[in-house]
Amino acid sequence: MAEVAARAVNLVKQYGTGDTVVRALDDVNIEFEKGQFTAIMGPSGSGKSTLMHCMAGLDNASSGQAFIGDTELSRMKDKELTALRRDRLGFVFQSFNLVPTLNAKENITLPVDIAGRKVDEAWLDEVTKRLGLDHRLEHRPSELSGGQQQRVAVARALISRPEIIFGDEPTGNLDSNSSHEVLDILRTSVNELGQTVVIVTHDPKAASYADRVVFLADGRLVDELRNPTAEKILQVMAKIEDF
Repeated sequence: MAEVAARAVNLVKQYGTGDTVVRALDDVNIEFEKGQFTAIMGPSGSGKSTLMHCMAGLDNASSGQAFIGDTELSRMKDKELTALRRDRLGFVFQSFNLVPTLNAKENITLPVDIAGRKVDEAWLDEVTKRLGLDHRLEHRPSELSGGQQQRVAVARALISRPEIIFGDEPTGNLDSNSSHEVLDILRTSVNELGQTVVIVTHDPKAASYADRVVFLADGRLVDELRNPTAEKILQVMAKIEDF
């Protein structure tokens, strides 16, 4: 049986009260397997980013439970959550979130430096070589293309060997070439490094890099695909939107 990297049990997230209450997540149960690439899709407002944020400890659920490994997030204090995100998770966002005054290498090692730990130079070397960044480490973000900046963000996510990398529309700001590069890198990190990757995306092409695509609508899980293709994903999305 596959090991589970993260799971949600009866997860509910609601905003507002009384007549204005909105259920962004409506009793969601899901597991993300270790060493697997999962994409979360759904129409706008379906709850896909909310699910990822609750699973990654970036937002609190209203009820239910979210686990990273065996650690339940709702029982943790803010300080403990911050340490969990720093030490056990990696993040790649649409907007890169690089520090403009630091060079590429300093941006990559930032989570390890903040944690007060020693950078594993051999691992840094391997990650930057794999990502084709070894000749760009002295460059600041403004001197790098969008695709290179996102590769720096992926390297930063990988540097502490996290249990899971969460990506929120990680290719949303990239052209198709850069997008392909970044998705290739995430795919390779799963295949060759045994990394667990979970991304939210609205792009069927991006989702087709995953082992599994899960679909949300109105805060509920409504479908999933294994070994997806862009065509199959489009068919499911069309069905959901018609429904």
